[in-house]
Amino acid sequence: MFGLGGSSAPQLSSQAKLAAAEAELDMVTGMFNALVSQCHNKCISKSYSESDLTKQESLCLDRCVAKYFETNVQVGENMQKLGQSGQFMGRR
Repeated sequence: MFGLGGSSAPQLSSQAKLAAAEAELDMVTGMFNALVSQCHNKCISKSYSESDLTKQESLCLDRCVAKYFETNVQVGENMQKLGQSGQFMGRR
């Protein structure tokens, strides 16, 4: 407690951990909702003429989801590099 436990890293309080977990959950939920919305709009016919996804819709969704996650990984890596180099600080 109070940094006297011999550990050099400060310990987060339970409230801080909970707030961080809630923020992460909000971010993941937002990302999931954006993915569903974008891939649905791009890949699924608005007419809903069939009860199941067609093969074409399934393939489109697979590609859309894969590209979405790959893009998010690349953006995250680039932001991390910018943050570590200090270039991200002070930019708008």
